[in-house]
Amino acid sequence: MKTIDNFNFKNKRALIRVDFNVPLDDKFQITDTTRIDATLPTIRKILNDGGCVILMSHLGRPKDGPSDKYSLRHLLPYLKKVTGVEVKFAPDCIGQDTLKMASELKPGEILLLENLRFYKEEEKGDEEFAGKLAKLGDVYVNDAFGTAHRAHASTAIIAKFFPQAKMFGYVMGNELAALKKVLEEAERPFTAILGGAKVSGKIEIIRNLMQRVDNLIIGGGMMYTFIKAQGGKVGNSLVEDELIPVALETLEKAKQLGIKILLPVDVVIADKFDNEANRKICQSDEIPDGWIGLDIGPKTIELFKDVITHSKTLLWNGPMGVFEMSNFETGTVAVAQCIAEATTKGAYSLVGGGDSVAAINKYQLANQVSYVSTGGGAMLEYIEGKELPGVKFVNE
Repeated sequence: MKTIDNFNFKNKRALIRVDFNVPLDDKFQITDTTRIDATLPTIRKILNDGGCVILMSHLGRPKDGPSDKYSLRHLLPYLKKVTGVEVKFAPDCIGQDTLKMASELKPGEILLLENLRFYKEEEKGDEEFAGKLAKLGDVYVNDAFGTAHRAHASTAIIAKFFPQAKMFGYVMGNELAALKKVLEEAERPFTAILGGAKVSGKIEIIRNLMQRVDNLIIGGGMMYTFIKAQGGKVGNSLVEDELIPVALETLEKAKQLGIKILLPVDVVIADKFDNEANRKICQSDEIPDGWIGLDIGPKTIELFKDVITHSKTLLWNGPMGVFEMSNFETGTVAVAQCIAEATTKGAYSLVGGGDSVAAINKYQLANQVSYVSTGGGAMLEYIEGKELPGVKFVNE
């Protein structure tokens, strides 16, 4: 793996693809700075070497070209604060004016480019657009794990313009090392905890993980498809009926492989999808008609805790219930705390995926797990066994 550790950036313009796709409130204040903070060691290494930094990223999903709502200029105050450097801003990511700003950068300076996705060519992986971006720097650094699964112009195609000067930043290096540790070097017992709404989004992950784990814990909305597949009553809970055969096949395969699949034994149910709804606890396979399962129950929490506590490697992706509602967050809080506790006792824990990261941050446990992934989709595709274009093109 080619990383920035083995390169001296003195007098070089480092063009870094970062993932600054951060959430903003209605006043354009950043509500979660995790992705920006993660890139600071890469930026500092280059500046300390005597190089200058050109940052490029996307923000949101702009549909019709430039729009102030998706402008990266909103990130400038925070970037200046955390880098301690005057950050310049290019109102465009390509063009003569931007080229001039990049060429005039001095060692120790930072230039932030405007949103790459203001150009449709970015997502199309357009080679000509990638070439225009490439002219801005002497060296290409990919530090955007969150977009590594996309073959976009700035994440993959651009690498071919830097045959001898392309490498990974620390975010990419750390993400790949954490995934390798979990998927290839796991200490046993290895437990994967999967939650979230749908089985359809996780089935390839389940199939790939079953070749590697000892225990597979399934919570969240996806559990009801498995419970119904075994003949359980799930009321109005979320079910993907078309995936019932897949769920049965998965349970059978787990038996053959000697993998333990743990499904909830009790759940918190509500008479409507609302935080203030009437709620009660019942067995997971005996949910009355008209009621919805929205969290795992107390017996399930104890069951899951026991397995997590005795694990040496933990992978968590997806909440156990509708944790955004305070009355249905108990299961997710309990799992997060248990993973943190197991980590303090020596387990290696990797947490990834938007909702799991949001939960870990919400309960202020990010510093108590081994690694928090900055890339949801990229992490999931890597676990599925897919090759990530953002990794492949830099390694070529």
